[in-house]
Amino acid sequence: MASQPIALMALTVAGASYLMWLGIRTFTRPAVPQAGMAQQSTSWARWAFKGACVSGLNPKVTLLFLALLPQFVDPSALWPVPLQIVALGLVHIISSGIVYLLVGHCSQAVLKTWPVAAALVSRASGAAMVAIAMLLLADQFLPR
Repeated sequence: MASQPIALMALTVAGASYLMWLGIRTFTRPAVPQAGMAQQSTSWARWAFKGACVSGLNPKVTLLFLALLPQFVDPSALWPVPLQIVALGLVHIISSGIVYLLVGHCSQAVLKTWPVAAALVSRASGAAMVAIAMLLLADQFLPR
């Protein structure tokens, strides 16, 4: 993409436009959980599968593995390089899973208790998405 400036610009503008739309939508219609609201599915396995799909399809995971993990691989180590990458990947997956579970559980408890806080967090997230989209667009169109 870097060798095709027009394609890179089009991709950036499309991504920034989508991010702007998401941000405006999140800001104007914040999701507010209700204290008595039950989950659509009570199956823990279903929620775990859904989370794994969302995280697994995120392109940042691939970028992390390509950019970060090779720095920690030692070709002269006793373990072969592919096994080192797998081990590092598993450490990342396990630690991320623990963090996601803790953040999800704690935020669910707090945000269900304080719906105003949930609306504020949603609006702040929407505003952040709009600001990032505007920065991406400004970077594309303003002279340097």
